[in-house]
Amino acid sequence: ALVLGPLFFPTVSSTAGTLASFATYAAGFGARPVGAVIAGHLGDRLGRKAVLVGALLLMGIATAMIGALPTYAEAGVFAPSALATLRVLQGLAAGAEWGGAALLSVEHAPPGHRGLFGSFTQLGSPAGMLLATGVFGLTRMLTGPDVFLAWGWRIPFLSSVILVAVGLAIRLRLSDSADFRRLRERGELARLPVVEVVRTQPRNVLLTTGLRLSQIALFVLLTTYSLTYLQDVFGKDSRVGLTAVLIASAIGIVSTPAWSALSDRIGRRPLYLFGAVAGPVALTLFFLAAGSGSTVLVVLSIIFGINVVHDAMYGPQAAWFAELFDTRVRYSGASGGYQIGAVLSGGFAPLIAAALLAVNHGNPWLIVVYYLSLIHI
Repeated sequence: ALVLGPLFFPTVSSTAGTLASFATYAAGFGARPVGAVIAGHLGDRLGRKAVLVGALLLMGIATAMIGALPTYAEAGVFAPSALATLRVLQGLAAGAEWGGAALLSVEHAPPGHRGLFGSFTQLGSPAGMLLATGVFGLTRMLTGPDVFLAWGWRIPFLSSVILVAVGLAIRLRLSDSADFRRLRERGELARLPVVEVVRTQPRNVLLTTGLRLSQIALFVLLTTYSLTYLQDVFGKDSRVGLTAVLIASAIGIVSTPAWSALSDRIGRRPLYLFGAVAGPVALTLFFLAAGSGSTVLVVLSIIFGINVVHDAMYGPQAAWFAELFDTRVRYSGASGGYQIGAVLSGGFAPLIAAALLAVNHGNPWLIVVYYLSLIHI
């Protein structure tokens, strides 16, 4: 949203550059189901821990390499091609990541606390967004817009190697859950878990896919697409988008487990229905706030959209998805549905939103209609 367009697609118009950068963003999501299938098979056969270690290494290497890429001015068409390739590798890693992390959290949870324990995985989203947005915002503030665009944008990508080191130190100490170990000891692991889950539990695969549509679309529209939209409204030097996402991410560290714990008391479904129905309201409030020119209203609208509406769906998600599948095929089922929904909705949401804005001559209300169609599905 901030640097890919002008640095990797400078030969096209501003609108086309934005579309191209979001298409590259979508490429990473497109690889997620492939990563989920591979990881699902390995995770249900070999264990959750081994897959999580491999996913972390792949994600860390690909992310750091983006920070070392030459730009279009330095390498021509090689630059956007290499960027798209690294985004695909990131997508493979992300497709492998969530299922293992969610299952380890939920499978280790005591009775009656699966929602809360599952939220520890979900905290990776606001905590990661807080780190990413915070580092980008701080780097941009310290270097200034010109230096940031020249080379400062590389710092956050390159510094991701620190997270890889910390993550490996944690994950190498993990152990698989008792339920999975018992299955392995009794020789009852699924031989082809991906095939088995599609054959025996297709409804739950479709259900998890559908549940993802409204949640991930709202998240990327308010945390990724909003950055581009707000720069068009407030000016290229405006930090209102980064500030709003930063604040919402910080609050998400509290709101995510709060919604998750509530789901242990009243159920996952009521909270998810509330979030899905309130999603169009949240988007409408965001566009009205942006149109008002008020920084305060923009921040409040994004906090409402992320911490009240989105987190009501996202917090209970890990527990709900894990509970839908048997231990034998849980990695394949939960991860597959989760990532298919991600590519169908989240991966294309910024690209579709940017295209709808261009088609509608800068009027954002077709984007709300698009989100309403996801809820209907």
